[in-house]
Amino acid sequence: MAVYSAALRSAALVVLAILVIYTVLLGRTRFGRYIYAIGGNSEAARRAGVNVSRIRIGAFALCGLTAGMTGIIYASYLGSISSGINGGQTVLNSIAAAVIGGTSLFGGRGKMMDALLGGLVVGVIANGLQLLGLTAASQLMWTALVLLAAITVDSITRRGRDIR
Repeated sequence: MAVYSAALRSAALVVLAILVIYTVLLGRTRFGRYIYAIGGNSEAARRAGVNVSRIRIGAFALCGLTAGMTGIIYASYLGSISSGINGGQTVLNSIAAAVIGGTSLFGGRGKMMDALLGGLVVGVIANGLQLLGLTAASQLMWTALVLLAAITVDSITRRGRDIR
């Protein structure tokens, strides 16, 4: 149990470090402003002089780096790794976490801290559904319903703001 606790603490420290680094990167650098600008309207960002392809490559590189760190943490948690891992539920949970946290699927809006809080909400929902004894299919359906509700709220609030 002590090994599990130490691994959990170190994973939490890595997540907090990533949170702080990416929060500073997105909120206080030109690169972060460009990412938001491209997410909001890539054509407008290109016309404003932003090298869209370079910023996108940098963003994808950061996503790959983060995925690699996550893979290392997951391998240390399991003690081994396999290519037969079902990633579908993990992808659903990560998208649900971002959207519930306030990241817009339409781009240009979102914060790292909000995504982390959304991840905590998704984790609490998944834990609660498991404690209720629901099947895996039921858990996926409830998570999808929560995600659908978050997307609906996001599109309604976005529609109210878009005055063209």
